[in-house]
Amino acid sequence: MDYSLISIVFVAVTIAGFVAWLIYLQRKAAAEEGKKVEGSKVMQLQAYERLALLIDRITLSNVISRVSDPEFTARDMQRAIVQSINEEFNYNITQQIYVSAEAWDAVKNLKEQNLLLVNQLASIHPPTASGIDLSRSLLEFLMNDKRGTLHEVVSEVISFEAKKLL
Repeated sequence: MDYSLISIVFVAVTIAGFVAWLIYLQRKAAAEEGKKVEGSKVMQLQAYERLALLIDRITLSNVISRVSDPEFTARDMQRAIVQSINEEFNYNITQQIYVSAEAWDAVKNLKEQNLLLVNQLASIHPPTASGIDLSRSLLEFLMNDKRGTLHEVVSEVISFEAKKLL
């Protein structure tokens, strides 16, 4: 009888130890999953931060001030602006996997609108026009046309999306 009581206690302790070990593993897995979710949020927030910076960098007034050269012709200025916008966009293209489709579409639309505007205004300047002439035309358009503030709308979209993660 002593052996059967010892055997029962041994089996009970073994089962209790096994159950405790399973509970420990389950809690550890849940904690790791929580860390993964938190890490994902951090990556998404960083992507939204990068897109906010991208928006600022491809805003035409900022691009113009960054690439401007008094020796440029209008065509040189057009190429420099287009190249700068495309490089900035391409550098950040991987951020699309971390942000909503709507946010990425807004950034893409801003880029496309800026390129279209630059190319359209450059096409109306004669070949002898200076880069300053093109820059002036672009800045005047942005000041007079409400569509020129698309970068502000896109910035608000990015900010709204990022705030939803907080």
